[in-house]
Amino acid sequence: MTRKPSRRSPKKNPSRQWRRMDLHLHTPASSDYQDTATTYLDILRQAEIRGLDIIGITDHNTVAGFAALKRELEQLLWLEEMGRIDALEQRRLDEYRRLLDKILVLPGFEFTATFGFHILGLFPPETPVSYLEHLLLTLHIPLELLQKGSSTVGATVDVLTAYQVINEAGGIVIAAHANSGNGVIMRGLDFGGQTRIAYTQDPNLHVLEVTDLEKRGHYATRRFFDGSKPEYPRPMRCIQGSDAHRLMRDAANAKNLGVGDRVTEILLEELSFEAVGNVLKGNDFSLTRPYRGPAKAIDFVQLAREEGESIVQAFHPSMAQRGGHMDSILRDICAMSNT
Repeated sequence: MTRKPSRRSPKKNPSRQWRRMDLHLHTPASSDYQDTATTYLDILRQAEIRGLDIIGITDHNTVAGFAALKRELEQLLWLEEMGRIDALEQRRLDEYRRLLDKILVLPGFEFTATFGFHILGLFPPETPVSYLEHLLLTLHIPLELLQKGSSTVGATVDVLTAYQVINEAGGIVIAAHANSGNGVIMRGLDFGGQTRIAYTQDPNLHVLEVTDLEKRGHYATRRFFDGSKPEYPRPMRCIQGSDAHRLMRDAANAKNLGVGDRVTEILLEELSFEAVGNVLKGNDFSLTRPYRGPAKAIDFVQLAREEGESIVQAFHPSMAQRGGHMDSILRDICAMSNT
């Protein structure tokens, strides 16, 4: 029997804190990245500006982006150790240190499985690049394409095999943009229902990344996979990520999101890969939620103006003077306001 997830508000624990995460970010190592002048330090700075605590570097079928970030950092550290670092390099190193001290960066990739379905694999920060590259080769990414960052890599392994390989390698397995293009829910594709069930209910799959996390109603993906349907008995945790292929949202096309434009909050006891994994693999669904940003103050007067005059409200161009015909009403209003 599938264990029913908890959706109640989490119990108060002073050691736990809501953290913001965007686990689906691309870098210039992806061939379809839209601003190749962006640096890895730029991405970290933008993550800080957007208030992110956790990011995932998930380039298409490669870990070249994470490798480049790591290589630059190691080079700066070596120059400092050898006493050969100049002022500009020192500033970059100091900035890296400051940002990496506050932002948890998870290495990973966006793998293209057979028939083009996209799967995210995320790993601990200390994971060697060679380990991740070996994993991609195990998933049948051709050696000559390992550094290309292309979403088109020919015949690889099927979705279920990819789930298993990534999970057994110690990764967090997320079905990328599951309800949209290249997603395992297969909307608009003529696949059998059993395939869809297998791709969304497999025990090696931990999370569905969806693009409609804040949508309400019968057709919301999160509601569909809440365990209430006999053919989909396993409730699935749904999160959201930006799938950013650029630093900031495209002003000409709002669908081209930037870093931190679609964020999930996660309640953690500590900022670590292990803590993130424990939540995402667990059954307490109250520990993640869409991040909506700070609540805006409601201007009730402006709302009333926009609604206009009605049977319950009217507007007067000037305030009544003391002793005027509305004086008693104003006195009552002031008295109520001061109560």
